[in-house]
Amino acid sequence: MEIEQGGRKLIRVSDNGQGMGRDDALLCLERYATSKITKDPDLFAIRTLGFRGEALPSIASVSRFTLVTRETNADVGAQIEVAGGRINKVSDVGAPAGTMITVAGLFFNTPARRKFLKSIDTEMGHIADTIASMALCRPSVQFRLSHNNRIVKSWAPATDPTDRVGDVLSKAIKKELHPVDRVTEAVEISGWVAAPRINRSTARGIYLFVNGRWVKDRVIQHALFAGYTGRLMKGQYPVSVLFLRVPFDQVDVNVHPTKHEIRFVRQKMVHDTVRDAVADTLRQSDPTRWKAPGSRIPEPVPRPATVSEQHADYGMPRTPEKPDNRAIFRKPIEPTASEMAHDTVADGKQDPLPPGDHVNPPASPVPPPARTGKPTQQAPLWKQRFFADLTLIGQYKGTYIICESDDGLMLIDQHAAHERIVFEQLKCQSDKRRPAAQRLLLPETIDLGFREAQILEKLAPELDRYGLEIEPFGGNTFVVKAMPTLLNSGDIPALITQVVEKTAEIGVGAGMETIMDGCLMVMACHNAIRAHQHLTEVQIKAMLEQLDDCDNPSHCPHGRPIWIRWTVRDLEKQFQRIVS
Repeated sequence: MEIEQGGRKLIRVSDNGQGMGRDDALLCLERYATSKITKDPDLFAIRTLGFRGEALPSIASVSRFTLVTRETNADVGAQIEVAGGRINKVSDVGAPAGTMITVAGLFFNTPARRKFLKSIDTEMGHIADTIASMALCRPSVQFRLSHNNRIVKSWAPATDPTDRVGDVLSKAIKKELHPVDRVTEAVEISGWVAAPRINRSTARGIYLFVNGRWVKDRVIQHALFAGYTGRLMKGQYPVSVLFLRVPFDQVDVNVHPTKHEIRFVRQKMVHDTVRDAVADTLRQSDPTRWKAPGSRIPEPVPRPATVSEQHADYGMPRTPEKPDNRAIFRKPIEPTASEMAHDTVADGKQDPLPPGDHVNPPASPVPPPARTGKPTQQAPLWKQRFFADLTLIGQYKGTYIICESDDGLMLIDQHAAHERIVFEQLKCQSDKRRPAAQRLLLPETIDLGFREAQILEKLAPELDRYGLEIEPFGGNTFVVKAMPTLLNSGDIPALITQVVEKTAEIGVGAGMETIMDGCLMVMACHNAIRAHQHLTEVQIKAMLEQLDDCDNPSHCPHGRPIWIRWTVRDLEKQFQRIVS
């Protein structure tokens, strides 16, 4: 692709494909002409990626347009010259097999439209993004982009799709990518998602493809963000390249002129599958996860042929099947009596309680899941241990826990870590038939505004599932009668007020599951130990053991990292003990 002055002066696109005959070349410049439809059912199962029928004639009507094309088995090609929508010349021409389209003087005859073009750099950025998306989807095809006779990008054909991803996104990001692979009866998902610490301030690092078409679909984007829930902070965007394959009759690609927006027949199913696939990939790729030696990995389930066979000619990147065997090592171990005695961690207003005092213990290992009546499986032989096996060095500034791992040095944010522990234990409470709660000796009354009172009235039955018992007390007043045993009973009005404010911020239309996750984040943050709070060695080790039982031990519920690590190699480079 050749560009001059950001496309204002020249846009030239050429390929070495099959080309067109003279008649088809003339026909493609007619309004509403299309090669996508040969029979009526094709209207409801679009398989090609071409323009809308009016695209080429529309472009030719506002530019000096030239089309040169030759079929592979033809002796000569055809050249058509158009100016302002009028065909000036049609002739035979010697040309290589394929098609070349030249658009010169864009909007030369419509100066009002030309004024709406952005700066050269901005327009060139849009063009580069478009070519990059094509390059990601077709790693076996060479792409070259030049601007003002200078090559800007040239992507050679890649046998390994990850090489093309590295060329487009960066070599550094390539090392942080984790493969996504999920197959259901109606959708196949493949591609890569980057580790949460690799993020951007905009959505420009997100590349989504449906049946080989680059899209900016809000449903898929929302599902992607949902998969990263708890791993990214507000305002951070993930880096990902995802390919979806659905039956052609299950997606409408003609809902928007640019075809960037699409509509799925089974929209919720697609959304939930993408969300779960991304979340599972990030969970399995967490560096704190481990696999027991000699564990047997189950064989991959054979893929359904229905969707794959329809897309056999698209050449979209595939990733190997990645079985989910993390459940083998997820059963928690119940604490001993002495361990429970030392698990007490004080809130931010108090000093830590010495071993032996049992007032409001904030965290205990996650209880085993409730019985469902299904056949039980053999108990796992190993308990997942990562943090518990770290060598404790000490506490820095009463805020960060310093540990030594096998391959380096780790710093753990004690507030973020404890926040994650309490959050997951609170979520686990809702699965119990009777969540553990402690009744208050003196019930606490809370006065709220009209809008806040309405929110809390709707929220109270859901909060009761977690052991937080709240009842109306007349007007806009409520009374708190019980608290979850995981939470301390200090400053209850502030906690309830923050829960209500968080619900208002999320919005009542977001769904109760999303709202409750937000409320649990507030509760966990309210109860977690604070920075600048001294912890005993026993308390720190108890926290590390409980962190091993967490589903996401690398990020606090708000998405902040819980730990950072420097490998031995990183440290030696900093001290110049090694050159590179």
